[in-house]
Parts: sequence; C-alpha cells; structure tokens
Amino acid sequence: MIQRKVFLHVGAPKTGTTYLQDRLARNAATLADHGVHYPTGNPLADPTLFQFRAALDLLGKEWGGPGEKAAGKWEQLARRVRRVKGGQSVVISHEILAPATHAQIDKLRRDLDVVDRHGRGTTELHVVYSARDLGRQVPAGWQEAIKQGQAWSYKNFCTKTLQRDSWFGRAFDVPTVLASWSAGLPAEQVHVVTVPQRGTTPREELFHRYCRAFRIDPDWTPRDTDKVNPSLGMAETQMLRRLNRRLQRTQTIAGTHDYLIREVIAERELAGRTSEPVRLPPDMYDWAEQEAERWIEWLQLSGVEVLGDVDDLRPVRPAAEDEWKNPDRPGSRKVLNAALDALVVMTREADRRPDPDQQFVARLRTRTRALRGR
Repeated sequence: MIQRKVFLHVGAPKTGTTYLQDRLARNAATLADHGVHYPTGNPLADPTLFQFRAALDLLGKEWGGPGEKAAGKWEQLARRVRRVKGGQSVVISHEILAPATHAQIDKLRRDLDVVDRHGRGTTELHVVYSARDLGRQVPAGWQEAIKQGQAWSYKNFCTKTLQRDSWFGRAFDVPTVLASWSAGLPAEQVHVVTVPQRGTTPREELFHRYCRAFRIDPDWTPRDTDKVNPSLGMAETQMLRRLNRRLQRTQTIAGTHDYLIREVIAERELAGRTSEPVRLPPDMYDWAEQEAERWIEWLQLSGVEVLGDVDDLRPVRPAAEDEWKNPDRPGSRKVLNAALDALVVMTREADRRPDPDQQFVARLRTRTRALRGR
C-alpha cells in the first residue's frame, strides 16, 4: 500500500536550485503543516546542507573535502522519508544527483522502498528535473566548475561538453538523465521544469513551476530568500581559474575552498563587479540548437509532464552586433583588477578572524594554570 509520495528533484545544476532549496528550507515547518516534508538537519547550521551531504553520501563523493561529514547522512535521510506516512509527501532536492549511476539509483529506490514493477513497496516516486537551454548552461557550467576549484580553460570545457566528457555535460543532458532516473516509472510520475528565458520575473515564474511539479501551493512558502548562485564575468572567472592553478587544490584545502574561494571571493565580492559576461562561442550555436531539438523530441515522445514551455530550451542567438569575446583572453588589466579586489576582501577576512598564535598561547596558559592547580 502506498504510504507516501517522494518528489525527487535531481537537477540540473544552474537552474535556480540554490534559491529553490533555501526557500523550501526556510518554509519547512509551514510545508509540513500541509503534509509536505522537506527534511533539514541541525537548525543551527545551514538547513540545505543536510540534503547535500546525504546526496554526497549516496554518490560516494567528498565534494567539499573530508570536512563535509557526509558518512551516514543518506541513511538518516532515508529513515526520515520512511517515517512519513498517511499519504503525505516528501521533497528531496539536489542537483549533484543528475548524473548518478544505475547502481546508485537502484540503491536510492531500495532505501526509500519505492514501488517496483511488481507493485511491491510503499513509496510512490516522482522524478523532477529542471532544464535550461545550452546557450546559457555551457557558460554557467564553466563558471561553476571554476568556483568549485577546477582550472579548465573555457575552450577545454567547451570541448569536454561537446564530447560529453565532463560532469556538467552529463548532468545537462535531458534524455540521458531522465532515461536513467525515470526507468520503470509511469510518464505521469516524471516532471520536467523548464527555466524561463529572460523576462520581467523569471525567478518567481521558475519557482511557481517548481511548486506545480512538487504539487505544493506557493502560498505555503511565504518566507522568501535572496540566496542565489550568482554568475561571474569573464575577468573574474579567469582570475579564479588562475588562482586554482596556483593552489593546486588538494584534500588539505578542499574543506575551506567553498567558504574562502567560492563564498567570500566569488559570491560576496566578484559577483557584484561589472564585467563582460561569458557567452557561448558562436560556432557552438548550431550544436546547441540541435541538442534542443533532440531534447524536445524526447520530451514529446515520452509523454512526461512539462512545466513551462519547451521553447525555453532553444538557445537564443545574440544580436549580430554583439561581438563575441573570448573568456580565455579577457585582458590582463581586467584580471589584475579582479585579483586586487579579491586580495582586499581576503585581507579583510583575515583581519576579522582571531589570531591563531594568540589562540594557541591562550590555550597553553589555560592548560598551565590547570596543571598548577592540581
């Protein structure tokens, strides 16, 4: 007998997921009052980290380094899901799930007790996937890869994407992702949300599409959020890429990379600078348009629910007068200015933190007094 529905949002990256997850987390209590559960972790920590770490655990990854403490989080999440009964629903959302392997997908289904083809199981699984046109996704994917610590040139990233030889390239491919995640599910249990093309209120429109996919009323999420994953310009992305090459990111620094590099430098400082945007190379538009037609044909033949407009998946070519500029060559002066701004914010961050030497001396003195008092 079906005891719960699980709406599993598996990505894709760069489709408004940061805003979505934070808004759901902020309104978890209100959603629960309406029979919709969005599991979060320690209330004193970032509530979105619980599902992120659970996804890491399921995939066997250490995305942010050993400090992420992912071990055991997937089982914790699965237990919470299995405790939900009475026909209520659960929303699980993280974009790193998109290119999961068949073995990982099978494990998720077993652990959540998903109804199988013989009708055994207690969970009705709904797969939700959000898709965005490649004209916007490829530039966004490169920037995100750099923010995560990679050092690929834009040219190299584009080549890997064309060859489907990158994590982002696999995560963005609508038919491939959905063929894996929706295998054996009725078409009515698969929901595809398209990201609106630029308009007056694209964020709110996108959120309403998500709500329809999850079968929730937007009024159940009154607490808004300004948390987003902002894009960077050419010079800022190139500066971070060069920094990553110098750092030669290792597990030793991986645990602090997200905060110091991604949050403090990239999102707090560099995202607010005025800079040339990263755009799709002109010679990739034919490919992007062909991919869009392949995606649209698959969606129409599959019969899955589409929330939005399939035309959103077609890339919009820039005006003829908009000259394309190579993100791998933004100009040395622009990169230098971005680097100086980054140095300023890091200096302020260092000044804000306690002196580790003074902390050590204070601990030593405390320990000495304790020994003398024995």
